[in-house]
Amino acid sequence: MKIDSIQHSETAAIGIDLGGTKTEAILLAPDGTLLWRKRRFTNRSDGYDAILSVVAKMIHEAAAQLPPGSTYTVGIGIPGSLDATTTLVRNANSTCLIGKPLKTDIERLLDRPVQIRNDADCFTLAECHSGAGRGYGVVFGVIMGTGCGGGICINGEVREGPHRIAGEWGHQSMTPGGAECYCGNRGCVETLISGSGVENAFFREYGQRMSMDKIVTQARAGEERCRRTFDRFLDDFGRCLGGLISILDPDAVVLGGGLSNIDELYSEGIEMVKKYAFHDTLHTPILKNRLGDSAGVFGAAWIRQAVEGHQ
Repeated sequence: MKIDSIQHSETAAIGIDLGGTKTEAILLAPDGTLLWRKRRFTNRSDGYDAILSVVAKMIHEAAAQLPPGSTYTVGIGIPGSLDATTTLVRNANSTCLIGKPLKTDIERLLDRPVQIRNDADCFTLAECHSGAGRGYGVVFGVIMGTGCGGGICINGEVREGPHRIAGEWGHQSMTPGGAECYCGNRGCVETLISGSGVENAFFREYGQRMSMDKIVTQARAGEERCRRTFDRFLDDFGRCLGGLISILDPDAVVLGGGLSNIDELYSEGIEMVKKYAFHDTLHTPILKNRLGDSAGVFGAAWIRQAVEGHQ
């Protein structure tokens, strides 16, 4: 579908993925065809107002691609969630968002309603819609990147829950005496198996800053400190995910985020999941995403449409 062929009676969809390092926007035609997309670097150190401005500008830019008078929806995925009572952002690893009225502020700037959902919910919906989770009834989606989040999709619909945190396993405390998490607890999943968590653990143990990519590369080359850190990461992955599978018993798990590209998760990592899961035999497929790092932005657009369809 071409942009100039969209009729006023049809509704397009704009999706925004507000990430820790990038903000991505897409415009989808009413039939789901991708019409336009753009990415911009997200610098969390710029602060809340700068991020708010970037998001609003990208939405305006996407809408400007449509014929005058066109209707469209807006969905935004964020690395956190909105408090069900106050509607303020909470639990965001982009900490400048915490406590801010993001939904209210964006709606004021745009003069239109928007829907905001957790980025892991957006990722999970996208993978169930047209990715690795398609065809499964209950899917747990995992984002392992700078932070660590999760989402639950049941028969094609994301489960949000009364507190809007369904699937938020990143802040389950696995080791109460462990490293302090920005959320205030200690030993959260995010401190163990996110990129920042592993990097911080390496620094605490060895007094040296090293990126996750380099830790993995050096571990494969046999460097002792990196190998020990990497083995602990794989063990923690198995312990965290094995316990979750024992509780939820999903039909499939889909891994996303930058760390999902680590091949060992699908071999040694799965063996660790088997070790910790409460089953004699693990039947749950643990799958790599198919949509890459754009899954979240498509999910944001589709979640908005799903919400509209239920109103």
